[in-house]
Amino acid sequence: MQRLHVALHLGILLILGFSQVSTEEVNIVHYQPEQVHLAFGDNLCDIMVTWSTRGSPNASVVNFARNYLTDKLTTVNGTWKRFVDGGKKARTQFIHNVELKDLEPDTRYEYSCGSPLGWSSVFSFKTPPAGEKWSPSLAIFGDMGNENAQSLGRLQQDTERGMYDAIIHVGDFAYDMDTSNAAVGDAFMRQIESVAAYVPYMVCPGNHEEKYNFSNYRARFNMPGETDSLWYSFNLGPVHFVSISTEVYYFLSYGFKLLTKQFEWLERDLAEANLPENRAKRPWIITYGHRPMYCSDDKEYDCNAELETYIRQGLPMLKWFGLEDLFFKHGVDVEIFAHEHFYTRLWPIYNYKVYNGSAEAPYTNPKAPIQIITGSAGCKEEREPFSHALPAWNAFHSNDYGYTRLKAHNGTHLHFEQVSDDQDGAIVDSFWVIKDSHGSYPPPQ
Repeated sequence: MQRLHVALHLGILLILGFSQVSTEEVNIVHYQPEQVHLAFGDNLCDIMVTWSTRGSPNASVVNFARNYLTDKLTTVNGTWKRFVDGGKKARTQFIHNVELKDLEPDTRYEYSCGSPLGWSSVFSFKTPPAGEKWSPSLAIFGDMGNENAQSLGRLQQDTERGMYDAIIHVGDFAYDMDTSNAAVGDAFMRQIESVAAYVPYMVCPGNHEEKYNFSNYRARFNMPGETDSLWYSFNLGPVHFVSISTEVYYFLSYGFKLLTKQFEWLERDLAEANLPENRAKRPWIITYGHRPMYCSDDKEYDCNAELETYIRQGLPMLKWFGLEDLFFKHGVDVEIFAHEHFYTRLWPIYNYKVYNGSAEAPYTNPKAPIQIITGSAGCKEEREPFSHALPAWNAFHSNDYGYTRLKAHNGTHLHFEQVSDDQDGAIVDSFWVIKDSHGSYPPPQ
């Protein structure tokens, strides 16, 4: 009856000549699922399905099977929550979460989500193989908006070809999710559905998610763990991935406790991942967070005159909670950042000093973590120029729009490449990280 009333209302307005009236202006309520996206659950055999509806739902349901048309469908019920944006219009939507647990490894499933009031299209995903002895492939990038999302089309094509086991978006979405009373966030989530409904879309928060205490980010994404997706870790093949919020160092108005809780959790997580028995099973540790530890240009507003950052050294009044010493202590292999709208590969670095494996093979058995900045996926703020004088730790840079690919071949070899969307998908940077052994680094010389 409510939908009939709204339809009649809209029809009357059109008859009266209000041809430009929008559905939002007449408060149309709908139940059709949109903004569908996936994430890993607490283990790789669990997949979280998340979507949004405008209307108050009566259920949150996923139907799935290996073959949606011929196999008997398995039905799983989940939960929904009402999300009210903090803007003036207090726009409301309902965000649904259903966890598909104990799936078969290395298996393709087809699924739809919704309720008897409305169903999504049929999507598909493939679960990862079991164990550590396989070679995951990922696309990694940050700073992609719904305007000027230069890399999205190519990422969609890559996804259709089955190139990735997961996507990692290293902060800054939509520009911004809260803009226009969160309508921009909705538009962005609809845009990425063509990728995120098929491949787990793993995320971390950036500075553009800050409004209303990161409420849009925390409501829309559902990462492993119980930390509102602010920090978490997961295992994929031979890699232990660790996601952090760099924003706890900058938005202290939301509470200093978030910084200390994350740091304490991070210490525990890295210490466990670095245990000899765990490094033997899963040798690589890769972290990702939005704001870089080292600056690659002197115009970056997060850096002081000495190119120092809170992320590296900790808060200036305390001189602790810095991440560089912690990552060095526990033998983190690669650290991935975004925020700056370009791509930069750094030499292995600790405390402003380069620790290459050797002059001939700098990334073979490096003596410090390797850092990558990949923030050029495309947004309305466009790209950023590099300084005329680049710091000594900058090994390669490009401000082409694009994104990073990672393939973890095994416990000794990682391969990275940078895709340029400006150059029709050309690979503008490519390098191997080779390590014969993993663990804490030797004391710096």
